[in-house]
Amino acid sequence: MSIRSTEHLTRRSLGGLALGAAAAAPGFAQAQAPTTLRWWSPQTAPAQREAYNFQIRTFEEANPGVRVVFEATSDEGYPAQMAAAFASGQVPSVVTHLPSFAVATYWDNGLLEPFNDVIQAIGPQNFYEGANRVYEITPGQYAGTGIGNSAANMLWMRRDLMERANIAAAPRTWEQLRDACRRMQGGGVFGAPLPFARNSMTSLIFVCFVHGAGGQVFTPDLQVAVDTDAFRNALEFYKSMREFCPPGANAYSWGDSLTAFVAGATATGIYAGRVIANVAAQNPRIAPFVTCHDYPTISAEVPAWTFNDFPSVMIPKVAPNIPLAKRFAAHLFRADGYIRQLHAAPGHVLPVLKTISAMPEYQANPLIQANRAAVDLMSERAAAGHNLGWESNTHRPNTKAGQIIASHVLAEAVQRYVINNEPMAQVVSTTAQRLEQLMRG
Repeated sequence: MSIRSTEHLTRRSLGGLALGAAAAAPGFAQAQAPTTLRWWSPQTAPAQREAYNFQIRTFEEANPGVRVVFEATSDEGYPAQMAAAFASGQVPSVVTHLPSFAVATYWDNGLLEPFNDVIQAIGPQNFYEGANRVYEITPGQYAGTGIGNSAANMLWMRRDLMERANIAAAPRTWEQLRDACRRMQGGGVFGAPLPFARNSMTSLIFVCFVHGAGGQVFTPDLQVAVDTDAFRNALEFYKSMREFCPPGANAYSWGDSLTAFVAGATATGIYAGRVIANVAAQNPRIAPFVTCHDYPTISAEVPAWTFNDFPSVMIPKVAPNIPLAKRFAAHLFRADGYIRQLHAAPGHVLPVLKTISAMPEYQANPLIQANRAAVDLMSERAAAGHNLGWESNTHRPNTKAGQIIASHVLAEAVQRYVINNEPMAQVVSTTAQRLEQLMRG
């Protein structure tokens, strides 16, 4: 990985647990005390907050007079929260866990500080090969980096329900998925927890189905590509799955979909690795039966497409005390704190540093050990994953992707066809027009 640092900072490896010096990495100017940093993130589960508190405490201990304040955002609400912050100039110092396509949008609008210095402080050689390619929107400049990887559209199933329904193997195709859901549904258990609400989950999950149909939302040169058989097939199949989803699915977002599978209300799930920790904590009775697979596609000839939102770290350009914010961003990758953060939801956010993945301290987590096959599969799929901001290796970065998801145009296409029963041609035409307007805007 080639990094061009504008300030020629000294490279600092964070590979070992004892190497916690990112908090005082050479090249970052010392802060003037007293100073407050604000850290925003939508990932706020209790175990994650405990890990964040450890990272905050160790940074404050290494930087007397500095205070770090954590402030929660939300997966659905962050676009409005960030827009208000940028408009007012009251921006946070560091923002983590937003998808890479949001970072690309903010970078394209000139709102972010280049992240080269932070990557240098972490040590480019410690990242997995290509881990930062999605953030190189401008050649040689990085808009952020990944705090982890995720495989957000894995298929989760229960072997006990499969055996009861005489299902020998996980479904590979959409037809097999429908059949499995039909056979496992009953007795208060629905087949799947797909979302149909006007929100980001519906938009993002539907993008996965478009690719599962062998299609794409945009061509590699970013022309709108929804007037296709693949897009129509995705809409048709998504509609066909409504009968296997709970009545409340019309309002589902990420937490609702996750809870439905974890609680045993659905026979399958579509989510990232947080399923592992939540099942262990909330419904351990089913834990021995839970398995993880690639989500089915329209046919065996169409490969699985994994949605990796590339949970990120970024720094707003107008944040106060940029050097200190960069030091804190690098500190988040210090091994003792980073491993705690990853272990807060084992298998959910996967390491972007190969040095961390190799550490016994990371590997020794009981839930990772007990779900080794699932974690390995998600790690492999996430590493090769994509999202609307970068649909394939041949696609240009789409810096409008964040605006498109925030507009809910794709979720509205699902609602109009599935719930409102509007004609397919009308839905596709309107969706194409709206996407073209957003790309021009």
